[in-house]
Amino acid sequence: MEVKLFIKQDCPRCPAAKQACEGLSNVSIYDVGLIDGLAEASFYGIMATPTILVLDSTGHEVAGWRGEAPRISELHSVLAN
Repeated sequence: MEVKLFIKQDCPRCPAAKQACEGLSNVSIYDVGLIDGLAEASFYGIMATPTILVLDSTGHEVAGWRGEAPRISELHSVLAN
């Protein structure tokens, strides 16, 4: 599975989302304040930061948190399945 983390530099909840993703090897981080991050966010319809998407091997979303950071155990539980 792949994890996509969408952040913004001045987002007060983004540090908690980054912490939830620490240690995961399959995380791509996108800053929506940069053109590449904004383009990726637009593709997935991301309207809030932080957003964490978990995608399966076919690119389908299996879990997502929009505008909030998940508990670390919650994210790891999704990835274990």
